Amino acid sequence: MNLNIFLLVIMTLAALWTVMARSLLKATMGLAITSAILTILIFRMASPLAAVFELSVCTGLITVVFVSTISMTKPLTHKEIIEASKDRLKRFWYLPVIMILAAIGLCFLKIPGDIKPALSTGTMDVRNVLWNLRQLDMFGQVIIIIAGALGVAILFKERKDEP
Repeated sequence: MNLNIFLLVIMTLAALWTVMARSLLKATMGLAITSAILTILIFRMASPLAAVFELSVCTGLITVVFVSTISMTKPLTHKEIIEASKDRLKRFWYLPVIMILAAIGLCFLKIPGDIKPALSTGTMDVRNVLWNLRQLDMFGQVIIIIAGALGVAILFKERKDEP
């Protein structure tokens, strides 16, 4: 089995564990693991600067911020944890199905080969590489930005109390 495929599977499982974890601290650790595996993948794709940024900011700094925030919040009771877990399972039951369908869809995408020879000759500029050869990377960045915006919107959404 290809090492990159293996790392992608492990990263997907870590991301699912992050979303489904009962404890915020475990979810934060799952996010750090997901980010660390992503760092390894980025290093393997010969992008050391992006990998160092991912490792220092996402794996390190964000994890520290989350853990310190969790430490300042009131812990939930056992009953509240069980109730939240049941609610989470109801809300996210479809997530593994979407992940599997997305993985199957990605298998059918035509991903361009190595672009280093084209870049070394100087015949291609950055715009051409980003918009014509690396569309999948741009698509991933757009998805990450949208997910972050939705996360912020959900975070600041006022919760309506049910009667």
